[in-house]
Amino acid sequence: MLAQNKKVLFIGQSARWPGHAMFNTLEDAKVPMGKRIELPVFEDSQLGICTGLALEGYIPLSIYPRMDFLIIAMNQLVNHLDKIEAMSCGRFKPKVLIRTMVGSKVPLDGGPQHTQDHTEGLVKMLTNINVYKLEKAEEIMPAYQEALNSNKSSILVEIGDLY
Repeated sequence: MLAQNKKVLFIGQSARWPGHAMFNTLEDAKVPMGKRIELPVFEDSQLGICTGLALEGYIPLSIYPRMDFLIIAMNQLVNHLDKIEAMSCGRFKPKVLIRTMVGSKVPLDGGPQHTQDHTEGLVKMLTNINVYKLEKAEEIMPAYQEALNSNKSSILVEIGDLY
């Protein structure tokens, strides 16, 4: 559904190359490689790049395979993407979709660096970004549709144990 939108780009770790379960969903959905941008592990820069792309009219879907590592991008998230509309007196309103996951503990527990859930903290910190926690498979598609249609940025928190 997202790939059908001409403005949407998929950007992040394992966007073009296998490495986590989210890659498999892009493959299953047949997201064209021309809409995927692979990045190294540099989470803060990744969100800065996505904000820049959004300012140019794209809708980047920024992929963070583990929510634990989205924490590294908190400067870009809390101080820039969330506040840019207020800082620009409404002139700039970038829309970035952030896809992240609370890591699975089954069949193997990835440990505390790969399975933390920071959803509640994000909701408390962010004032202009929608946060969706997708705890049931049937919530996923409607939430992504709502995020795509929203005029705000959104974080979509998937649950690894659903994969």
